[in-house]
Amino acid sequence: MEREPSVKSLRIVVTDPIISRFADQLKHDGGTHHWDMAAAWTPDRQLDALAGADVVVCSALSRQQAGAAARLKLVHVTGAGYDKISFPGLPPQAVVANTFHHARPIAEHVLMLTLMLSRNVLAADRALRGGSWKTIATDRDVPFHPTLGGMTMGLVGMGSIGTEVARMAGVLGMDVRAVRRNAGAYNPDDVALTWVGGIHQLAELLAASDVVVVTVPLDDSTRGMIGGAELAAMKPTALLINVARGPVVDQHALFDALQSQRIAGAGIDVWWGSPADGVVPPAELPFGSLPNTVLTPHHSGHARITFERRAADIAANIRRLAEGKALFNLVPRS
Repeated sequence: MEREPSVKSLRIVVTDPIISRFADQLKHDGGTHHWDMAAAWTPDRQLDALAGADVVVCSALSRQQAGAAARLKLVHVTGAGYDKISFPGLPPQAVVANTFHHARPIAEHVLMLTLMLSRNVLAADRALRGGSWKTIATDRDVPFHPTLGGMTMGLVGMGSIGTEVARMAGVLGMDVRAVRRNAGAYNPDDVALTWVGGIHQLAELLAASDVVVVTVPLDDSTRGMIGGAELAAMKPTALLINVARGPVVDQHALFDALQSQRIAGAGIDVWWGSPADGVVPPAELPFGSLPNTVLTPHHSGHARITFERRAADIAANIRRLAEGKALFNLVPRS
C-alpha cells in the first residue's frame, strides 16, 4: 500500500484583507496549521508574526516585512501581479507563487464597457433622469447604435485576459485582432484572430480598431506605450479600454484626446496612483468631468468566483509545501 506523504505543520500569516474573507476555505483546504489572519493587525504585530512565519499570503510585502521573515519558505501572492513584493529582502530559501482566475470577469467587464460606451448609455441615463426623452424617434441628432458584430476589437497584449476577451468577442461576432510580443505564439482552438502582429505593429492595429483593449503587464517596455502618437493613430470613433495598469497609457495624452474628442470614449478601470494619494479617482486630471468616459475603481476582476478559485490555489500550494511536493505558479525571483 502506498504511504501517505508526511505533513509538516506550518505557521501561515495572511495579511491580505480580501483573501482573509475566505479564511474558512483556506483553513479547510490548506490543512491543519497555525493560521494568523493578520490583515487587521498593527504593522508591529504583523512584523512579530512574520518573524516566525513559514508562509505569508499577501498582496504586498515590504522590504522591512520580508527582512523580518527569516524562516520564510513561501510567499503566496493573492493575485497575478507581484510587483509589490520586495524580492531583494526575501531570505534565500523563499519562493514566490501567484494565482489568476480573473480573466473571465475582466473580459465581461470589457464587453460591458464596449456596449455602454458605443451605445452612449451614461448620456441616455443622465438625460432621462433629467426629464429628457431622447431617442432616434424624437431627435435626429441621436445616433443609431452600432452592433458588436460590426466592430473590430484590437487587443494590445494576449495573455490570459486578452485571450479571454478575444474568445468572448469572437463568439459575439466581432472581428478580433491583436499585437503581442510573440506574434507567432499558439492560440487556443476556440480563439479566432483575424490578424496578429508584433508590438512594433501597434500603429497598424490602432488604425484598424473600433475598440482598443489594453491588457499588457506594466514594465519598462510598456510604460507609456499608449501616448499621444498612438491615440492620434486611432479612429475618431474608436474607444479605448484599459484593464492593464494605468501607466501603460499616458494620462495627459488620454485626457487631451478625450476632451478634444479625437477619440470617442474610454473605459478606465486602472489608474495612475491609489486613493491613498488623496485623489479619487487617483489621477492628476479630472477624468470624471468628461462625458465620454466610464470610470470604475479597479474592480473589473472582483467576481466572487475569482477569489474562491484563488483561495483554492493558495490552499493547494500550502498543502503541497507541507507534504514536500512541487509547487505550481512559481514566479522568478530575479
